[in-house]
Amino acid sequence: MPEYSRKRVLIVVRTYPIPAKTGVEVSCTAAITDAGQFVRLFPVPYRFLSTDKRFRKYQWIEVDTTPAKDGRVESLKIRGDSIQIVSDELSTHDHWKARKDYVFPLRSPSLCYLKRQRNTHGHPTLGVFKPKSIKRLLIQASDSTWTESQLGILRQGDLFQDGPQGELEKVPFKFKYEFTCEDSECAGHALSCTDWEMGESWRRWSEKYGESEWENKFRLRYEREMIDKYDTHFYVGTVHQHPAEWIIVGLFYPTRSPQAGLFDCE
Repeated sequence: MPEYSRKRVLIVVRTYPIPAKTGVEVSCTAAITDAGQFVRLFPVPYRFLSTDKRFRKYQWIEVDTTPAKDGRVESLKIRGDSIQIVSDELSTHDHWKARKDYVFPLRSPSLCYLKRQRNTHGHPTLGVFKPKSIKRLLIQASDSTWTESQLGILRQGDLFQDGPQGELEKVPFKFKYEFTCEDSECAGHALSCTDWEMGESWRRWSEKYGESEWENKFRLRYEREMIDKYDTHFYVGTVHQHPAEWIIVGLFYPTRSPQAGLFDCE
């Protein structure tokens, strides 16, 4: 039996759920420890958690953890029933200062930098950085239904008495950002984004605005405003099955302040 230790962490990333054998459906969840380190928590079957354990982003939680065996040093296996929420969400006042105090010390200069570090040292496999420029958001049609094997996993949820009322809806699109980063050798990047907020926005807005109008609302929020309005940063992580592949797992988008463009990274 693995030994578990109690950790206090600030939740900063939650992705849209996907079917997973380890927990029926799970969300990639990233956090910052009270010692100022990135960690990846799993399995987190969010919709199957009891109401008192359903944390929000930028809340502190305490949870029992043990090192995972997925080859990524930041990965921790958790006991879901040990989750305890210990704070309200950190404030967004003053251009998200309370959140920046924990996130900005972990910023990297660029995605190119993170890739070089991982390729050389095997880590990090989680990071956050500010892109030099965001060119556009690509919205690409994807499969509209789960595969038979994925459905089989999801329908194991019937065994859970306190599981969600409805089956997990598949988002029939892939969202991808094209951008450049602050690196003299950067030739540009195109990374998929699996942020939970984007998936939920599609669900709500496709129902509210219909097939012909949801994309305009979506692009205003996740393309124009991320480019023009916010001081947008990307949380990124590597894919377990493809260690050299990076994806955007979350967005950090404080309102712009006069100091937003200043960034030193030693």
